[in-house]
Amino acid sequence: MKALLLGPAYPLRGGIANFNESLAVAFIKNSIDTHIVSFYFQYPSFLFPGKTQFTKNKPAHFIEIKSILSSINPISWYKTARYIEQENPDVIIVQYWMPFMAPALGSVLRLIRRKRAPKVIAIVHNAKPHEKQPGATMLTKYFLNVCHGYICLSKSVLKDLDEFTVNPNKIFTPHPVYDIFGDKVPKNEARKYLSIGLQERVICFFGIIRKYKGLELLLNAMANPSVRDLNLKLIVAGEFYDNKQFYYDLVKTLNIESNVVFTDRYIPTSEVKYYFCASDMIVQPYSDATQSGVTQIAYNFERPMLVTNVGGLAEIVFHNHTGYVTEVNAESIALSISDFYLNHREEEMSANVAMEQYRFSWHNMVDAILNLTENLQ
Repeated sequence: MKALLLGPAYPLRGGIANFNESLAVAFIKNSIDTHIVSFYFQYPSFLFPGKTQFTKNKPAHFIEIKSILSSINPISWYKTARYIEQENPDVIIVQYWMPFMAPALGSVLRLIRRKRAPKVIAIVHNAKPHEKQPGATMLTKYFLNVCHGYICLSKSVLKDLDEFTVNPNKIFTPHPVYDIFGDKVPKNEARKYLSIGLQERVICFFGIIRKYKGLELLLNAMANPSVRDLNLKLIVAGEFYDNKQFYYDLVKTLNIESNVVFTDRYIPTSEVKYYFCASDMIVQPYSDATQSGVTQIAYNFERPMLVTNVGGLAEIVFHNHTGYVTEVNAESIALSISDFYLNHREEEMSANVAMEQYRFSWHNMVDAILNLTENLQ
């Protein structure tokens, strides 16, 4: 069998690139001939809110990556289609995460189908964008309607698909645990790297800061008397894709400046382990979500998690077992943070996280894709 993965990869950075590369490695480990067709141009600079779209960290394993696609250049769509036809794969696995990519990805697949029709499986990270975008429904349908089957990483996305396609070939398979960020390190070593005292109580908000990720809720929870009295340190480890001055001003207004540390940068692969291993708990106070790679990094490093009850987050984090599932408000978040420390839950929950890792394997993801592909024949 020959598989071709269509989507971002090195030297592009980000969660979708991480997922695509990890999936390629999983296919290769299953003795499947696999390589990636990626973008040489992904976002115009005026649409990308971060500092750079590229990473200096090479993939953890050797993967053949061909960067020939542009999101906005139709000539590259023809070239990519011709290249894929020459490669003659049995299955094309496409990452889909936002409507902006639909014209390029959908057009490439349509151009291939004119001469040959390999099976096309979409990994649907999001069917609906987290933030409203004009023409999103039309663009998403344009892409989805050219695919033969769909893998959804949360049940909420599986349900969302019903609004875009009547194709019944869709299944839910949870996001696997990320294992590309190195081995777990002792907490004292991680804290030394980040210049944090070993005796401090530390929680972490990890990832890019956007409005829907709810950092505002977490900052308000930090100011709640039940949490303020714990004298916590909150590490906000990520780059701002939102108005950072709003958050700085909020911290000042809430008088929690001594309890919050902002990094305001994209955390490179080589440093991710230190932020997770230095933390007692990872907090994701999202107001909207489907699934999240952050929870799967936390599983890899055996860290308890606090998530809000939105999207598929509650499918991954088990309340009072591997962490907390709270309501989408600061008071509920504060109550769970307080419970975590006052009832000394870290050791117990960390052990539970380690026991639950097996449920989220890349082997299961590969099996799901192969089974779905076979059922399409």
